[in-house]
Amino acid sequence: MARIEGGAAPRAQWLLTGFVSALLACTGGAIMIVQAAGAAGLGKAELISWFTSAYVAGGFLNILLTLRYKIPFAGAHSITATAFLGTAAVGMSFPQLAGAFVMSGLLLMLVGVSGWFGKFLSLLPKSLIDALLAGLLLTYVAAMVPATVELPIAGLLAGAGYFIGPRLIKSLPPALWALLLGGVGVWLQNGLPDLPSSTYIAPFIVVPVFTWDGLLSLAIPLALLILTNDLAVASTSLRSHDFRPPVNRMITGSGVASVVAGMFGGSSANVGGLMSALCSSPESGAHGERYKAALVSSLIVVGFGAAAWKVVDVIGVLPEAFVVILTGFSLLGLFIRGVKNAFVDKELRIPAFITFVIAVLHVHVLGIATPVWALLGGLAAMWVIKKMRTRAHIHMK
Repeated sequence: MARIEGGAAPRAQWLLTGFVSALLACTGGAIMIVQAAGAAGLGKAELISWFTSAYVAGGFLNILLTLRYKIPFAGAHSITATAFLGTAAVGMSFPQLAGAFVMSGLLLMLVGVSGWFGKFLSLLPKSLIDALLAGLLLTYVAAMVPATVELPIAGLLAGAGYFIGPRLIKSLPPALWALLLGGVGVWLQNGLPDLPSSTYIAPFIVVPVFTWDGLLSLAIPLALLILTNDLAVASTSLRSHDFRPPVNRMITGSGVASVVAGMFGGSSANVGGLMSALCSSPESGAHGERYKAALVSSLIVVGFGAAAWKVVDVIGVLPEAFVVILTGFSLLGLFIRGVKNAFVDKELRIPAFITFVIAVLHVHVLGIATPVWALLGGLAAMWVIKKMRTRAHIHMK
């Protein structure tokens, strides 16, 4: 999208950028919630409560922050955290999930109020977080292959859209191209599905159940993923575009919104990294007008969440293989970026590789979920390598 020089940017610039930003949350993010809820064995009412609360709370959080600071904050829920829940939430009841979501929000609030974010990031290398994320996402990306065999026309057209579409119209994200052309493929192969009649279902308060398993296996990994893959990215991108975001308040606000969403079964509600990066970029127009793109994005997110009772039915009639294909393409960029960043630091390549392998294998021992074991494995490898280097240095003397 070309920049317009001189004066305030035309309304079309921040309107279009805000719309595209919202699409990042309302395409792959929506499908990820449906898949995670399905993996956890939740019913339709529970799914809609999760869906509605995550989008509505996330949208309102970013509206309030944007209006308060005139900084383009945008987001809904954490897509990476939801992808993690696709495997980690299996076997937990809805009240137990709600308890873990609330605890995750409380952890974010603690980090924000204490100002520990910088110290926390220095203790846990970003390479290990990226390796963990890449390992968790590999399952979704690899699942596209058998799904494409099942729906070849849809899979091939979705792939063509993902890789070729953005070269034609750069303002539309690759995942949207995959959805559009893949949808054409489904129509060509299976015809148009019949939409069921929808009945409005409202979100409801869930009495959370707090467990040690929920804290260790879900809450802590969720908070880590939100901090490193959403809030850190948002803070960095906003600074790179000459904004000065109140980082601790951004984290605290995301924690409060996540607690509210968690009381209704929503996994998270936070400032988004990629969405904020897009709304704060020069493509949104003049610097002083870019917050309007974030407002447009957040209003669309709120409306999308309010329509969850209908959106869920639309996603439900799609062929399962097509949903798998869309999920894979929605996460492909995150997976590639995770692999690339995980192995940048030469000194951390072995610990990152161990973290990645444990995450890929979905190790689940003693009731503790994969992310904890993966990070422990990576940290243990770091400690061993450090000790070996120290001993080698002593012997050289």
